[in-house]
Amino acid sequence: MRTARITAAAAAGVVMLAGLTACGGKDGGGNKAGGDGAGGGSPVQAAAAALRTASEKTGSEKSAKVESTTKQGGTTQSMKGGMDWSQGMRMNVETTGQGGLGGNKPMQAIYTPEAMYLKLGLGGKPWMKYDYNAMAKKSPVFALLKDQMQNNNPSRSVGLLLATGKAKKVGSEDVRGVKATHYTATFDVAELTRMQASKDFSEKDMKSMEEALKKSGTKNETIDLWIGPDDLLVKKTEKMQNNQGGYENTVFYSDYGTKVSVEEPPASQVNDAAKLSSGAMGGGLAG
Repeated sequence: MRTARITAAAAAGVVMLAGLTACGGKDGGGNKAGGDGAGGGSPVQAAAAALRTASEKTGSEKSAKVESTTKQGGTTQSMKGGMDWSQGMRMNVETTGQGGLGGNKPMQAIYTPEAMYLKLGLGGKPWMKYDYNAMAKKSPVFALLKDQMQNNNPSRSVGLLLATGKAKKVGSEDVRGVKATHYTATFDVAELTRMQASKDFSEKDMKSMEEALKKSGTKNETIDLWIGPDDLLVKKTEKMQNNQGGYENTVFYSDYGTKVSVEEPPASQVNDAAKLSSGAMGGGLAG
C-alpha cells in the first residue's frame, strides 16, 4: 500500500506540474515562425509577432499566482498557489484530487529546481521528497520533469506555439474580467516532446518519451492561450486524446511579480521516496 501511494503521489505531482509549466521549445520559439516579426504579412506572421512579445513580457515578470485544473482518465486534480521562476522553477501550491490522489482533501506541494515535496502524512514524517536526479533514472517522464523544473517558466507555453509555426488568432474573449486575445495551435506527437524539452534534455530520454507517447495512443495536442492587454499570459488550455481517457488542463495566471515564499521542509520531517522503495518510481508512469 505504501509503495502504491508513493507511486500515485509521484504521478500526480508530475501531471500537475506538467500542466502548469510544460511546453517550450529548445529556444523558446524565438527563431521560428513569424518571418520578420513585424506583424505584417500573413495571419500566422501577425500572431507570431504578438506571441513573441507576450513570451518576452511574461518571462520577464519572474513570478505569478496560478490556479489550474487537470483531468486525466477518470481523475481530476486542482492546484492553487504561487510560482517563482527567477532561479529555476520554485512553487508552493495546494492540490485537491477527485477520483485520484488524496480524495477531496487538500494536499500541500512544494517544487524546487532539485526536488518536489508532497505532504502525504505517512507515519511520523509528513513530507515525501522526490529527487529529480533519482527519479530521472527510473522514467523519461521524470527526466522531462527535471528538465522543465530547471529550464522552464510559463512564457515557454507561448514559445511552444511560436515553435509550431501554426499559431493563429481566434478572437478576443473575457478571461475573469480581463479582455484577452485568444490564440491556438495543434501539433502531432512527433513534434510534442522535441518542442517541450530544452537543449539539456538527452536524446535517449527524448526517444523514450516519444515511444511512451506513441504507446499511450497520443496523436496530437491542442494548446490555446489567452494574452491580456498588457501582453501577459492570463490563461492556457492543453488537450490531447489517448487510450487512457485523454488529458485536459486549464491554467489561470494572475498577480505577476507577486512575492512567492518557497521553503523546503525541515529534513527531520521528510521521507525520501527513492530510499523507501526503489520500485516506487518505475517506468510504468511513462505511459
